[in-house]
Amino acid sequence: MPRDRRLYVGPSLRRLRRDRGLTQSDMAADLDVSPSYIALLERNHRPLSAEMLLRLAQTYSIDLSSLAGESAAEERARLQAALKDPIFADIDLPALETADVVTNFPSVVEAFLRLYTTYREEQLALADRGAEGGGEGGNEAGDPVAEARRFLAARRNSFPLLDDAAERLARAVAEHDSLTAWFKARLGLQVKRVPPKFMVGATRRLDRHGKQILLDAELDNASQNFQLAQQLAYLELGREIGTVLKEGTFASENGERLTRRALASYAAAAILMPYGTFLRAVESRRYDIEALSRQFGASFEQVAHRLTTLQKPGQEGVPFFFVRVDEAGNVSKRLDGAGFPFARHGGGCPLWNLHQSFRTPRQIVTQWLELPDGQRFFSIARTVTAGGGGFGRPRVERAIALGCAAEHAHRLIYTQDQPGLGPDTATPIGVTCRLCHRADCTARSAPPIGRQILPDDNRRTTAPFGFSDS
Repeated sequence: MPRDRRLYVGPSLRRLRRDRGLTQSDMAADLDVSPSYIALLERNHRPLSAEMLLRLAQTYSIDLSSLAGESAAEERARLQAALKDPIFADIDLPALETADVVTNFPSVVEAFLRLYTTYREEQLALADRGAEGGGEGGNEAGDPVAEARRFLAARRNSFPLLDDAAERLARAVAEHDSLTAWFKARLGLQVKRVPPKFMVGATRRLDRHGKQILLDAELDNASQNFQLAQQLAYLELGREIGTVLKEGTFASENGERLTRRALASYAAAAILMPYGTFLRAVESRRYDIEALSRQFGASFEQVAHRLTTLQKPGQEGVPFFFVRVDEAGNVSKRLDGAGFPFARHGGGCPLWNLHQSFRTPRQIVTQWLELPDGQRFFSIARTVTAGGGGFGRPRVERAIALGCAAEHAHRLIYTQDQPGLGPDTATPIGVTCRLCHRADCTARSAPPIGRQILPDDNRRTTAPFGFSDS
């Protein structure tokens, strides 16, 4: 058999074994082969025979395509994505050489990707400390939110292990018609919707003693479904969440807990909007968030959030950034898969219509943006409401923005039928006033770092500050 027809599945086999908590000896015993043979398969030193492929499928109840399909292609895509980092810009690595490395040295590829992810985390940590002005003495343990954001940003908010596990779970849930039916049939848990006065400040509560899941009855349908999916993720995908969490290093227990919560939310969205099905719908509907919300029974914000996760190697969607702010400009959620340089501290730019969307509640507003360095982005913003559900119930109005680099904007439904509007009409904005050197900006609230302010004894500029050329 020619070499190019042989099946090498080392990375997928190793992932399968680790996901099930097995040693090579354990797997060898299950498959009635030697541990050394498993080691050779995992290193891609031996091809996988058809007989062994069937034995794996029968022993571990897996889909053959999960092993035989895109194993090497996925690893190759992950490696190529990492090698696009500017730090490697002066190294010529042809695609053919990358493919050879993936095929012949899968363990080296895994080691490299681990190191690269760690490097990304450290770069983000340094950026945080630099912005705080704390140098090496910055108090990371005092900011668990920054820890969680850094963990997600270093991985571009993409976790294929959770996507794959959630997709399998979603197929099983579909056989029972609903999450409520699944909990009853498979876990013996009754889902009950009760008045908020009995929830004691909670929206969801697992009562193990009473074998029931209690939900606030005044949650809307999308929120109820999400809470059930998140509970399912905690119960059924705990091992996968733990595996991903172990990849990070945390300076505080709170940082680790917030990251675990974020991963459970990620898994919940992946259950409700399975990767493959969702990506096909997204491309078909040209990223129409409201249409996707109706198709998947999810909220506008849930769909927008899920769109930031479509970066599975080899099956990428448009890379988006996401931010959520309140009317005072406080950022409560921030995800970046599009290379948008968010301000880590301080307010955002008032010229970005994200901050003006509160004037037109629940209406989508779009805008082309240009940063001081010339980068251009396309932004979609809209307000969303949390809470409420009954008279007198507290509610919070926030605005969210979803955006992508200009070169991807043509794929979005929001850019069609806009004569005269395009990247050339972009609004000049800054990341934050302290880092923006647009000297003539009339919306400026603070001078940029490193610029000398001119006195206004004899001349007052139209901008809040005048600056020396030096």
